[in-house]
Amino acid sequence: MKKCVAASLAVLGLLAIPASAADSDQPRKNGIKIGILTCRVDGGVGWVIGSSKAVACVFKNNNGRKERYAGRIGKLGVDIGVTNQSSIAWAVFAPGKLKAGSLKGSYTGASAEATIAVGLGANVLIGGFRKSINLQPISLQAQTGLNVAGGVASLYLERVK
Repeated sequence: MKKCVAASLAVLGLLAIPASAADSDQPRKNGIKIGILTCRVDGGVGWVIGSSKAVACVFKNNNGRKERYAGRIGKLGVDIGVTNQSSIAWAVFAPGKLKAGSLKGSYTGASAEATIAVGLGANVLIGGFRKSINLQPISLQAQTGLNVAGGVASLYLERVK
């Protein structure tokens, strides 16, 4: 139990810097903040070396226009346990204004989470249109269950009209 709590605190410490940095609207070398992507992730079971769960997402650009996406989020690495439905929010950075549907595609990056009844996690992902879109966590992933995971995360999105 103490090891899980220590792991949760370590994850929180590592994730706090990117989460707070993503709130800024300042230009970055990887682009400017063009909106927010919020996803609901289905619950499921981690099978030691990975998992795959369905997602339903809404992208809201800086002008208030919304687009809907559906897809899957997966993890490759340590993923042991069971989680209920969770929510993830990312600040979306791109080199400039994108056309409708431009978030469609595959994203990969780092992932970490720890859950004992209530837990936290984050996924920093790059991909989409010509691998030019960067998804930075703006808040930690909130979930319930019993789970420890870390490794490489993947997200695949299709636009839903």
